[in-house]
Amino acid sequence: MGDFTQQVKSVYWPETRALVYLALPICGAQLAQAGMSVVDVMMTGRHDATSLAAVSVGSSLWMPLMLFMTGTLMGLTPIVAHLLGGQRQTAIRPAVHQALWVALLLGVVAALLLWSAVMPIFELMNVPSAVASQSSAYLSAVAFGMPGIALFQALRAFSDGMNHTRPALWISLVGLSVNIPANYLLIYGGDGLVDLFGPWVPTSLQQLPALGAFGCGLATALSMWTMALAMAYYTRRGSTYKSVAIWHKLTPPQWLGIRELVVVGVPIGVAIFVEVTLFTLIALFIASFGEVTVGAHQIALSFTSILFMLPLSLSMALTVRVGNTLGQQRLAHARKVAWNGIVISVIIAAINSLVLWVSAEPVIALYTSNSEIQSLALSIIALAVIFQLSDSLQVNLAGALRGYKDTRIVMVITVLSYWIVGLGGGHWLGSYGVGDKIAPLGVHGYWIGLIAGLSTAALLLGWRLQRISIKG
Repeated sequence: MGDFTQQVKSVYWPETRALVYLALPICGAQLAQAGMSVVDVMMTGRHDATSLAAVSVGSSLWMPLMLFMTGTLMGLTPIVAHLLGGQRQTAIRPAVHQALWVALLLGVVAALLLWSAVMPIFELMNVPSAVASQSSAYLSAVAFGMPGIALFQALRAFSDGMNHTRPALWISLVGLSVNIPANYLLIYGGDGLVDLFGPWVPTSLQQLPALGAFGCGLATALSMWTMALAMAYYTRRGSTYKSVAIWHKLTPPQWLGIRELVVVGVPIGVAIFVEVTLFTLIALFIASFGEVTVGAHQIALSFTSILFMLPLSLSMALTVRVGNTLGQQRLAHARKVAWNGIVISVIIAAINSLVLWVSAEPVIALYTSNSEIQSLALSIIALAVIFQLSDSLQVNLAGALRGYKDTRIVMVITVLSYWIVGLGGGHWLGSYGVGDKIAPLGVHGYWIGLIAGLSTAALLLGWRLQRISIKG
Protein backbone atom coordinates (compact mmCIF):
# COMPACT_ATOMS: atom_id res chain seq x y z
CA MET A 1 0.00 0.00 0.00
CA GLY A 2 2.87 2.34 0.84
CA ASP A 3 4.57 1.70 -2.53
CA PHE A 4 1.33 2.48 -4.38
CA THR A 5 0.85 5.72 -2.42
CA GLN A 6 4.41 6.70 -3.25
CA GLN A 7 3.82 5.99 -6.94
CA VAL A 8 0.69 8.13 -6.91
CA LYS A 9 2.62 11.03 -5.38
CA SER A 10 5.75 10.69 -7.52
CA VAL A 11 4.33 9.57 -10.90
CA TYR A 12 0.58 9.62 -11.37
CA TRP A 13 -0.34 12.91 -9.71
CA PRO A 14 2.40 14.95 -11.48
CA GLU A 15 1.44 13.30 -14.78
CA THR A 16 -2.22 14.08 -14.19
CA ARG A 17 -1.42 17.76 -13.58
CA ALA A 18 0.79 17.92 -16.68
CA LEU A 19 -1.88 16.25 -18.80
CA VAL A 20 -4.68 18.55 -17.62
CA TYR A 21 -2.40 21.59 -18.06
CA LEU A 22 -1.94 20.62 -21.72
CA ALA A 23 -5.54 19.53 -22.33
CA LEU A 24 -7.52 22.55 -21.09
CA PRO A 25 -6.11 25.08 -23.62
CA ILE A 26 -6.66 22.51 -26.38
CA CYS A 27 -10.29 22.20 -25.28
CA GLY A 28 -10.68 25.98 -25.35
CA ALA A 29 -9.21 26.14 -28.86
CA GLN A 30 -11.55 23.38 -30.06
CA LEU A 31 -14.57 25.22 -28.64
CA ALA A 32 -13.47 28.53 -30.19
CA GLN A 33 -13.11 26.92 -33.62
CA ALA A 34 -16.49 25.19 -33.23
CA GLY A 35 -17.89 28.60 -32.30
CA MET A 36 -17.05 29.89 -35.78
CA SER A 37 -19.38 27.30 -37.32
CA VAL A 38 -22.12 28.21 -34.84
CA VAL A 39 -21.73 31.92 -35.69
CA ASP A 40 -21.90 31.16 -39.43
CA VAL A 41 -25.15 29.23 -39.02
CA MET A 42 -26.75 31.81 -36.72
CA MET A 43 -25.84 34.83 -38.86
CA THR A 44 -26.77 33.34 -42.24
CA GLY A 45 -30.01 32.07 -40.69
CA ARG A 46 -30.93 35.67 -39.88
CA HIS A 47 -30.20 36.71 -43.47
CA ASP A 48 -32.53 34.26 -45.25
CA ALA A 49 -33.41 30.57 -45.43
CA THR A 50 -31.59 30.01 -48.73
CA SER A 51 -28.32 31.38 -47.34
CA LEU A 52 -28.67 29.18 -44.27
CA ALA A 53 -29.27 26.10 -46.40
CA ALA A 54 -26.35 27.02 -48.67
CA VAL A 55 -23.92 27.37 -45.76
CA SER A 56 -25.20 24.16 -44.10
CA VAL A 57 -24.81 22.13 -47.31
CA GLY A 58 -21.46 23.72 -48.13
CA SER A 59 -20.10 23.06 -44.63
CA SER A 60 -20.87 19.36 -45.04
CA LEU A 61 -18.37 19.36 -47.93
CA TRP A 62 -15.48 21.53 -46.74
CA MET A 63 -15.47 20.45 -43.09
CA PRO A 64 -14.55 16.79 -43.83
CA LEU A 65 -11.76 18.05 -46.12
CA MET A 66 -10.43 20.32 -43.39
CA LEU A 67 -10.64 17.59 -40.77
CA PHE A 68 -8.73 15.17 -43.01
CA MET A 69 -6.01 17.81 -43.43
CA THR A 70 -6.00 18.48 -39.69
CA GLY A 71 -5.69 14.79 -38.87
CA THR A 72 -2.87 14.29 -41.34
CA LEU A 73 -0.94 17.26 -39.95
CA MET A 74 -1.54 16.04 -36.39
CA GLY A 75 1.07 13.43 -37.25
CA LEU A 76 3.63 16.18 -36.65
CA THR A 77 2.74 16.35 -32.94
CA PRO A 78 4.15 12.94 -31.88
CA ILE A 79 7.15 13.46 -34.20
CA VAL A 80 8.02 16.76 -32.49
CA ALA A 81 7.21 15.32 -29.04
CA HIS A 82 9.63 12.42 -29.59
CA LEU A 83 12.39 14.75 -30.81
CA LEU A 84 11.84 17.19 -27.93
CA GLY A 85 11.85 14.37 -25.37
CA GLY A 86 15.12 13.10 -26.84
CA GLN A 87 16.58 16.65 -26.78
CA ARG A 88 17.08 16.59 -30.56
CA GLN A 89 15.92 20.16 -31.16
CA THR A 90 17.99 20.54 -34.34
CA ALA A 91 15.88 17.85 -36.02
CA ILE A 92 12.59 19.61 -35.20
CA ARG A 93 13.03 22.51 -37.65
CA PRO A 94 13.31 20.36 -40.84
CA ALA A 95 10.44 18.16 -39.60
CA VAL A 96 8.20 21.23 -39.22
CA HIS A 97 9.23 22.50 -42.66
CA GLN A 98 8.21 19.20 -44.28
CA ALA A 99 4.84 19.50 -42.54
CA LEU A 100 4.44 23.04 -43.90
CA TRP A 101 5.14 21.80 -47.44
CA VAL A 102 2.56 19.03 -46.98
CA ALA A 103 0.08 21.55 -45.50
CA LEU A 104 0.51 23.88 -48.47
CA LEU A 105 -0.06 21.02 -50.92
CA LEU A 106 -3.13 19.75 -49.05
CA GLY A 107 -4.57 23.26 -48.80
CA VAL A 108 -4.14 23.92 -52.53
CA VAL A 109 -5.65 20.54 -53.48
CA ALA A 110 -8.61 21.16 -51.16
CA ALA A 111 -9.13 24.62 -52.70
CA LEU A 112 -9.08 23.17 -56.22
CA LEU A 113 -11.64 20.54 -55.23
CA LEU A 114 -13.95 23.18 -53.77
CA TRP A 115 -13.65 25.26 -56.93
CA SER A 116 -14.19 22.44 -59.42
CA ALA A 117 -16.01 19.46 -57.93
CA VAL A 118 -18.96 20.83 -55.94
CA MET A 119 -21.58 21.35 -58.66
CA PRO A 120 -21.51 17.71 -59.84
CA ILE A 121 -21.97 16.66 -56.20
CA PHE A 122 -24.91 19.03 -55.79
CA GLU A 123 -26.51 17.62 -58.93
CA LEU A 124 -26.04 14.09 -57.61
CA MET A 125 -27.62 15.12 -54.28
CA ASN A 126 -30.54 16.86 -56.05
CA VAL A 127 -29.83 20.10 -54.17
CA PRO A 128 -32.30 22.85 -55.25
CA SER A 129 -30.75 25.16 -57.84
CA ALA A 130 -30.96 28.31 -55.71
CA VAL A 131 -29.28 26.60 -52.76
CA ALA A 132 -26.68 24.96 -55.04
CA SER A 133 -25.79 28.30 -56.63
CA GLN A 134 -25.30 30.10 -53.32
CA SER A 135 -23.50 27.14 -51.77
CA SER A 136 -21.11 26.98 -54.72
CA ALA A 137 -20.34 30.70 -54.25
CA TYR A 138 -19.85 30.14 -50.51
CA LEU A 139 -17.42 27.26 -51.15
CA SER A 140 -15.50 29.21 -53.79
CA ALA A 141 -14.82 31.85 -51.12
CA VAL A 142 -13.94 29.32 -48.41
CA ALA A 143 -11.49 27.71 -50.86
CA PHE A 144 -9.21 30.76 -50.58
CA GLY A 145 -8.80 30.01 -46.88
CA MET A 146 -7.97 26.30 -47.15
CA PRO A 147 -4.19 26.74 -47.55
CA GLY A 148 -4.29 29.16 -44.60
CA ILE A 149 -6.10 26.77 -42.25
CA ALA A 150 -3.77 23.93 -43.31
CA LEU A 151 -0.70 26.02 -42.47
CA PHE A 152 -2.27 27.01 -39.13
CA GLN A 153 -2.94 23.37 -38.25
CA ALA A 154 0.67 22.40 -39.09
CA LEU A 155 2.03 25.16 -36.85
CA ARG A 156 -0.45 24.25 -34.13
CA ALA A 157 0.68 20.60 -34.27
CA PHE A 158 4.27 21.80 -33.90
CA SER A 159 3.39 24.02 -30.92
CA ASP A 160 1.41 21.23 -29.24
CA GLY A 161 4.34 18.86 -29.67
CA MET A 162 6.53 21.45 -27.91
CA ASN A 163 4.18 21.21 -24.86
CA HIS A 164 2.88 24.68 -25.69
CA THR A 165 -0.88 24.39 -26.25
CA ARG A 166 -2.03 27.85 -25.12
CA PRO A 167 -1.16 29.75 -28.34
CA ALA A 168 -3.71 27.70 -30.29
CA LEU A 169 -6.37 28.80 -27.77
CA TRP A 170 -5.56 32.52 -27.99
CA ILE A 171 -5.18 32.50 -31.75
CA SER A 172 -8.44 30.55 -32.20
CA LEU A 173 -10.12 33.27 -30.14
CA VAL A 174 -8.51 35.87 -32.44
CA GLY A 175 -9.96 33.99 -35.41
CA LEU A 176 -13.40 34.01 -33.80
CA SER A 177 -13.13 37.74 -33.03
CA VAL A 178 -12.35 38.39 -36.71
CA ASN A 179 -15.07 36.04 -37.93
CA ILE A 180 -17.98 37.72 -36.13
CA PRO A 181 -17.61 41.33 -37.41
CA ALA A 182 -16.47 40.14 -40.86
CA ASN A 183 -19.57 37.96 -41.08
CA TYR A 184 -21.78 40.86 -40.07
CA LEU A 185 -20.24 43.23 -42.58
CA LEU A 186 -20.10 40.81 -45.53
CA ILE A 187 -23.36 38.89 -45.01
CA TYR A 188 -25.62 41.88 -44.30
CA GLY A 189 -23.70 44.69 -46.04
CA GLY A 190 -24.45 48.36 -45.43
CA ASP A 191 -28.04 47.73 -44.34
CA GLY A 192 -26.78 45.55 -41.50
CA LEU A 193 -24.42 48.30 -40.34
CA VAL A 194 -27.28 50.82 -40.36
CA ASP A 195 -29.45 48.42 -38.32
CA LEU A 196 -26.63 48.01 -35.82
CA PHE A 197 -25.18 51.53 -35.54
CA GLY A 198 -27.94 53.78 -36.89
CA PRO A 199 -27.96 56.38 -39.68
CA TRP A 200 -24.59 57.91 -38.73
CA VAL A 201 -22.77 55.08 -40.55
CA PRO A 202 -20.73 56.74 -43.37
CA THR A 203 -22.52 56.77 -46.74
CA SER A 204 -19.71 54.80 -48.39
CA LEU A 205 -20.24 51.93 -45.93
CA GLN A 206 -24.04 52.11 -46.23
CA GLN A 207 -23.66 51.23 -49.91
CA LEU A 208 -21.82 47.97 -49.25
CA PRO A 209 -23.75 45.06 -50.84
CA ALA A 210 -25.19 42.21 -48.75
CA LEU A 211 -23.32 39.13 -49.97
CA GLY A 212 -25.21 36.47 -47.98
CA ALA A 213 -23.62 33.01 -48.13
CA PHE A 214 -20.75 34.25 -50.33
CA GLY A 215 -19.93 36.90 -47.72
CA CYS A 216 -19.96 34.22 -45.01
CA GLY A 217 -17.42 32.25 -47.06
CA LEU A 218 -15.19 35.32 -47.43
CA ALA A 219 -15.35 35.94 -43.66
CA THR A 220 -14.40 32.31 -43.01
CA ALA A 221 -11.42 32.52 -45.38
CA LEU A 222 -10.31 35.78 -43.76
CA SER A 223 -10.45 34.15 -40.31
CA MET A 224 -8.43 31.16 -41.55
CA TRP A 225 -5.62 33.34 -42.92
CA THR A 226 -5.68 35.54 -39.81
CA MET A 227 -5.10 32.46 -37.64
CA ALA A 228 -2.32 31.20 -39.94
CA LEU A 229 -0.47 34.53 -39.96
CA ALA A 230 -0.93 35.03 -36.22
CA MET A 231 0.44 31.54 -35.52
CA ALA A 232 3.38 32.15 -37.85
CA TYR A 233 4.16 35.43 -36.09
CA TYR A 234 3.90 33.87 -32.65
CA THR A 235 6.13 30.90 -33.49
CA ARG A 236 8.68 33.35 -34.88
CA ARG A 237 8.67 35.72 -31.89
CA GLY A 238 7.74 33.45 -28.97
CA SER A 239 10.57 32.67 -26.56
CA THR A 240 9.44 29.05 -26.21
CA TYR A 241 10.48 28.32 -29.79
CA LYS A 242 13.90 30.03 -29.74
CA SER A 243 15.77 26.73 -29.43
CA VAL A 244 14.14 25.49 -32.63
CA ALA A 245 14.10 28.68 -34.76
CA ILE A 246 11.82 27.22 -37.43
CA TRP A 247 11.81 30.47 -39.43
CA HIS A 248 15.60 30.80 -39.58
CA LYS A 249 16.11 28.98 -42.88
CA LEU A 250 13.53 27.11 -44.93
CA THR A 251 14.37 23.48 -45.60
CA PRO A 252 13.42 22.33 -49.13
CA PRO A 253 11.06 19.34 -49.54
CA GLN A 254 12.77 16.12 -48.39
CA TRP A 255 11.24 12.75 -49.18
CA LEU A 256 12.25 11.05 -45.89
CA GLY A 257 10.70 13.81 -43.74
CA ILE A 258 7.54 13.95 -45.82
CA ARG A 259 7.29 10.15 -45.78
CA GLU A 260 7.49 10.03 -41.97
CA LEU A 261 4.72 12.61 -41.64
CA VAL A 262 2.56 10.84 -44.21
CA VAL A 263 3.06 7.42 -42.61
CA VAL A 264 2.13 8.75 -39.17
CA GLY A 265 -0.40 11.43 -40.17
CA VAL A 266 -2.50 10.09 -43.05
CA PRO A 267 -3.96 7.22 -40.97
CA ILE A 268 -4.99 9.83 -38.37
CA GLY A 269 -6.63 11.90 -41.12
CA VAL A 270 -8.43 8.84 -42.48
CA ALA A 271 -9.62 7.84 -38.99
CA ILE A 272 -11.04 11.32 -38.37
CA PHE A 273 -12.62 11.36 -41.85
CA VAL A 274 -14.24 7.97 -41.16
CA GLU A 275 -15.69 9.28 -37.89
CA VAL A 276 -17.09 12.40 -39.58
CA THR A 277 -18.62 10.44 -42.45
CA LEU A 278 -20.18 8.02 -39.94
CA PHE A 279 -22.29 10.82 -38.45
CA THR A 280 -22.94 12.36 -41.88
CA LEU A 281 -24.28 9.07 -43.28
CA ILE A 282 -26.38 8.41 -40.19
CA ALA A 283 -27.94 11.89 -40.60
CA LEU A 284 -28.76 11.08 -44.25
CA PHE A 285 -30.38 7.73 -43.33
CA ILE A 286 -32.37 9.29 -40.49
CA ALA A 287 -33.68 12.06 -42.80
CA SER A 288 -36.31 9.63 -44.13
CA PHE A 289 -37.84 9.24 -40.64
CA GLY A 290 -39.33 12.76 -40.66
CA GLU A 291 -38.66 16.20 -39.22
CA VAL A 292 -39.31 15.31 -35.58
CA THR A 293 -36.75 12.49 -35.67
CA VAL A 294 -34.19 14.60 -37.54
CA GLY A 295 -34.62 17.45 -35.05
CA ALA A 296 -34.30 15.19 -32.00
CA HIS A 297 -31.22 13.47 -33.47
CA GLN A 298 -29.50 16.79 -34.21
CA ILE A 299 -30.20 18.15 -30.73
CA ALA A 300 -28.81 15.04 -29.05
CA LEU A 301 -25.77 15.05 -31.35
CA SER A 302 -25.11 18.76 -30.77
CA PHE A 303 -25.25 18.41 -26.99
CA THR A 304 -23.05 15.31 -26.83
CA SER A 305 -20.56 16.83 -29.30
CA ILE A 306 -19.93 19.76 -26.96
CA LEU A 307 -19.23 17.41 -24.05
CA PHE A 308 -16.96 15.30 -26.28
CA MET A 309 -14.54 18.23 -26.59
CA LEU A 310 -12.99 17.46 -23.18
CA PRO A 311 -12.09 13.78 -23.79
CA LEU A 312 -10.94 14.72 -27.31
CA SER A 313 -8.65 17.42 -25.92
CA LEU A 314 -7.32 15.00 -23.30
CA SER A 315 -6.46 12.52 -26.06
CA MET A 316 -4.49 15.17 -27.96
CA ALA A 317 -2.58 16.06 -24.79
CA LEU A 318 -1.96 12.37 -24.11
CA THR A 319 -0.29 12.04 -27.51
CA VAL A 320 2.18 14.75 -26.50
CA ARG A 321 2.95 13.30 -23.06
CA VAL A 322 3.45 9.75 -24.32
CA GLY A 323 5.58 11.03 -27.23
CA ASN A 324 7.76 13.15 -24.91
CA THR A 325 8.38 10.24 -22.57
CA LEU A 326 9.20 7.81 -25.38
CA GLY A 327 11.61 10.36 -26.82
CA GLN A 328 13.42 10.25 -23.47
CA GLN A 329 13.71 6.44 -23.87
CA ARG A 330 11.72 5.94 -20.64
CA LEU A 331 9.63 3.06 -21.95
CA ALA A 332 8.27 1.82 -18.61
CA HIS A 333 7.32 5.37 -17.61
CA ALA A 334 5.60 5.92 -20.99
CA ARG A 335 3.40 2.92 -20.24
CA LYS A 336 2.42 4.49 -16.88
CA VAL A 337 1.75 7.84 -18.58
CA ALA A 338 -0.51 6.18 -21.17
CA TRP A 339 -2.59 4.16 -18.72
CA ASN A 340 -2.82 7.06 -16.26
CA GLY A 341 -4.39 9.05 -19.10
CA ILE A 342 -6.85 6.23 -19.73
CA VAL A 343 -7.89 6.26 -16.05
CA ILE A 344 -8.47 10.02 -16.26
CA SER A 345 -10.57 9.48 -19.40
CA VAL A 346 -12.82 7.10 -17.42
CA ILE A 347 -13.29 9.78 -14.74
CA ILE A 348 -14.17 12.36 -17.42
CA ALA A 349 -16.64 9.89 -18.97
CA ALA A 350 -18.37 9.51 -15.60
CA ILE A 351 -18.60 13.30 -15.24
CA ASN A 352 -19.99 13.67 -18.78
CA SER A 353 -22.58 10.94 -18.15
CA LEU A 354 -23.70 12.70 -14.97
CA VAL A 355 -23.94 16.06 -16.75
CA LEU A 356 -25.99 14.51 -19.56
CA TRP A 357 -28.33 12.77 -17.15
CA VAL A 358 -28.92 15.79 -14.90
CA SER A 359 -29.11 18.55 -17.52
CA ALA A 360 -30.79 16.79 -20.45
CA GLU A 361 -34.31 18.20 -19.98
CA PRO A 362 -33.43 21.88 -19.44
CA VAL A 363 -30.82 21.83 -22.22
CA ILE A 364 -33.22 20.23 -24.71
CA ALA A 365 -35.78 22.89 -23.81
CA LEU A 366 -33.27 25.55 -24.90
CA TYR A 367 -33.14 23.97 -28.36
CA THR A 368 -36.87 23.54 -28.96
CA SER A 369 -40.31 23.97 -27.42
CA ASN A 370 -41.82 21.11 -29.50
CA SER A 371 -42.89 18.43 -26.99
CA GLU A 372 -42.53 15.56 -29.50
CA ILE A 373 -38.95 16.52 -30.33
CA GLN A 374 -38.15 17.04 -26.64
CA SER A 375 -39.45 13.60 -25.70
CA LEU A 376 -37.59 11.82 -28.50
CA ALA A 377 -34.36 13.74 -27.88
CA LEU A 378 -34.52 12.80 -24.19
CA SER A 379 -34.79 9.10 -25.06
CA ILE A 380 -31.81 9.43 -27.43
CA ILE A 381 -29.70 11.17 -24.79
CA ALA A 382 -30.50 8.29 -22.40
CA LEU A 383 -28.62 6.09 -24.89
CA ALA A 384 -25.85 8.68 -25.20
CA VAL A 385 -25.29 8.44 -21.44
CA ILE A 386 -24.40 4.77 -21.95
CA PHE A 387 -21.71 5.31 -24.58
CA GLN A 388 -19.83 8.11 -22.78
CA LEU A 389 -17.45 5.55 -21.29
CA SER A 390 -16.64 3.76 -24.56
CA ASP A 391 -16.43 7.07 -26.45
CA SER A 392 -13.98 8.63 -23.99
CA LEU A 393 -11.98 5.41 -23.81
CA GLN A 394 -11.65 4.90 -27.55
CA VAL A 395 -10.53 8.47 -28.31
CA ASN A 396 -7.94 8.46 -25.50
CA LEU A 397 -6.65 4.98 -26.33
CA ALA A 398 -6.18 6.25 -29.87
CA GLY A 399 -4.41 9.36 -28.51
CA ALA A 400 -1.99 7.23 -26.48
CA LEU A 401 -1.28 5.01 -29.50
CA ARG A 402 -0.53 8.10 -31.61
CA GLY A 403 2.09 8.98 -29.00
CA TYR A 404 3.69 5.65 -29.93
CA LYS A 405 3.34 6.65 -33.63
CA ASP A 406 1.12 3.58 -33.99
CA THR A 407 -1.51 5.05 -36.29
CA ARG A 408 -2.14 2.51 -39.05
CA ILE A 409 -3.66 -0.09 -36.74
CA VAL A 410 -5.78 2.65 -35.17
CA MET A 411 -7.06 3.52 -38.66
CA VAL A 412 -7.97 -0.12 -39.42
CA ILE A 413 -9.74 -0.54 -36.06
CA THR A 414 -11.60 2.74 -36.57
CA VAL A 415 -12.84 1.80 -40.05
CA LEU A 416 -14.00 -1.64 -38.93
CA SER A 417 -15.63 -0.42 -35.72
CA TYR A 418 -17.31 2.71 -37.09
CA TRP A 419 -18.45 1.68 -40.53
CA ILE A 420 -19.10 -2.06 -40.17
CA VAL A 421 -20.23 -2.37 -36.54
CA GLY A 422 -21.49 1.18 -35.92
CA LEU A 423 -23.03 2.19 -39.25
CA GLY A 424 -23.80 -1.29 -40.57
CA GLY A 425 -25.26 -2.56 -37.29
CA GLY A 426 -27.10 0.69 -36.65
CA HIS A 427 -28.66 0.70 -40.14
CA TRP A 428 -29.73 -2.90 -39.73
CA LEU A 429 -31.36 -2.30 -36.34
CA GLY A 430 -32.83 1.06 -37.34
CA SER A 431 -34.31 0.08 -40.71
CA TYR A 432 -34.84 -3.69 -40.59
CA GLY A 433 -34.80 -4.91 -36.99
CA VAL A 434 -33.90 -8.52 -36.14
CA GLY A 435 -36.20 -10.96 -37.91
CA ASP A 436 -39.62 -11.36 -36.30
CA LYS A 437 -38.28 -10.80 -32.79
CA ILE A 438 -37.26 -7.11 -32.91
CA ALA A 439 -39.07 -4.57 -35.09
CA PRO A 440 -37.08 -1.77 -36.78
CA LEU A 441 -35.93 0.57 -33.99
CA GLY A 442 -35.70 3.75 -36.08
CA VAL A 443 -33.34 6.41 -34.76
CA HIS A 444 -32.72 4.42 -31.57
CA GLY A 445 -31.32 1.57 -33.67
CA TYR A 446 -28.69 3.90 -35.12
CA TRP A 447 -27.68 5.11 -31.67
CA ILE A 448 -27.45 1.51 -30.40
CA GLY A 449 -25.19 0.90 -33.41
CA LEU A 450 -23.03 3.84 -32.25
CA ILE A 451 -22.75 2.28 -28.79
CA ALA A 452 -21.69 -1.03 -30.33
CA GLY A 453 -19.20 0.61 -32.71
CA LEU A 454 -17.57 2.80 -30.05
CA SER A 455 -17.41 -0.11 -27.59
CA THR A 456 -15.79 -2.34 -30.22
CA ALA A 457 -13.24 0.38 -30.97
CA ALA A 458 -12.48 0.82 -27.24
CA LEU A 459 -11.93 -2.92 -26.72
CA LEU A 460 -9.69 -3.33 -29.78
CA LEU A 461 -7.69 -0.17 -29.10
CA GLY A 462 -7.24 -1.23 -25.46
CA TRP A 463 -5.88 -4.57 -26.65
CA ARG A 464 -3.51 -2.79 -29.04
CA LEU A 465 -2.22 -0.36 -26.39
CA GLN A 466 -1.66 -3.25 -23.97
CA ARG A 467 0.48 -5.03 -26.55
CA ILE A 468 2.47 -2.07 -27.84
CA SER A 469 3.11 -0.52 -24.41
CA ILE A 470 4.64 -3.81 -23.21
CA LYS A 471 6.94 -3.85 -26.23
CA GLY A 472 7.80 -0.15 -25.73
